[in-house]
Amino acid sequence: MDPVNVYLIDANKLFREGMKRLFEDSPFKVIGEAGSLREGVPAVETAASRPELILIDLANGTEDEVEAMRLLRTQHPQIRVVILTSDLCTRRLSGALGAGADGYLMKDIACEALMQSLRLVMMGEKVFPTHLAELLVSGRADDMGAEVPARRKGLSQREVQILRCLLNGNSNKMIANHLNITEATVKVHLKSLLRKINASNRTQAAIWALNNGIGEQTADATVGAGMA
Repeated sequence: MDPVNVYLIDANKLFREGMKRLFEDSPFKVIGEAGSLREGVPAVETAASRPELILIDLANGTEDEVEAMRLLRTQHPQIRVVILTSDLCTRRLSGALGAGADGYLMKDIACEALMQSLRLVMMGEKVFPTHLAELLVSGRADDMGAEVPARRKGLSQREVQILRCLLNGNSNKMIANHLNITEATVKVHLKSLLRKINASNRTQAAIWALNNGIGEQTADATVGAGMA
């Protein structure tokens, strides 16, 4: 793979330093960084070397941020733009899709998975949690939110962990490995939580988790992302 010029936009300076270390000895070369889109968009315009890939954390997911990203894509359609964030929620994912993002990845993704996802993006692929993106594009995510209870009463800590795994698109085998339990135990927990939240399948459960803030919590252990 040919070298790829990367520009980082993230409010966390320590995270940006970590990304630069991660990209050492890889095809991805960080040529610049900024703490916000407001700083980053003008900097991209004046950069000595034009970036081919921009990694952005939508700090607040506001309309101003989405509009700034949309403008960036309009002015530089050849640059790939990937959201790399801590939150997986319908509003931010929908905003990223609408602004033309090439990918939406979680910060707890495994390093190897991140590299592979970015390679796919540079090959022209769209990299999202596919099962959720399809529902958002079809407009069914809002309908799902109306069908489920507003509070996740009665879910155990293990069931919440499994919901997070579903958000990452993990199979039962992957969930079992991440949580150090058997696949049979995963199936038992999955059947229980589907009943509790009145969902009929894994995708509905993942959408319910988004609408009820499961992806935004950090209190419980999380697992590496697996892209569908």
